Amino acid sequence: MQPLIITIMGKDKPGLVDALAKCVYRHDANWLGSSFAHMAGQFTGFVEVHVPIAKHDELVEALNCLPDLTVQSVTTAKGPAPFSDTLSVHIIGNDKPGIVQELTNILNQFSLNIISFTSRCESAPNWGSEMFKAEAVIAVPEAFDDSALQTALEEIANDLVVDINTQV
Repeated sequence: MQPLIITIMGKDKPGLVDALAKCVYRHDANWLGSSFAHMAGQFTGFVEVHVPIAKHDELVEALNCLPDLTVQSVTTAKGPAPFSDTLSVHIIGNDKPGIVQELTNILNQFSLNIISFTSRCESAPNWGSEMFKAEAVIAVPEAFDDSALQTALEEIANDLVVDINTQV
């Protein structure tokens, strides 16, 4: 079996994931994981599948023919994970331009790998401003001391609250 990562994007409408799932199924591929989101009227996501090597090219061609979707696929090779542990990081604070860049820059300074990252801004009714909220799962080396990371993240702004937990 050959690992394949598929990314999709298209104007949101019912049936997009079903069309993708049927295409994957018809080519005897195994759907291992996925993540989808709706943003600004667009539907986007990615899927990891394992496809029989003999059907790989046929599946890629069929994916590229799916109507109403822009599809890209990347064939990958499974290798050993460079990090052994993961941490869950939750961040909340006043929104400001550049906050995501500041957060990711700190993670990069610690040479940490982002496994997943979601962020959003929500109205803070009592404050009259936008609140930034983010959740990240990061891969870290074994026995990583997260206290220095928490301090560095909290130094971005005096109102930033950072909660770091070990993933189980």
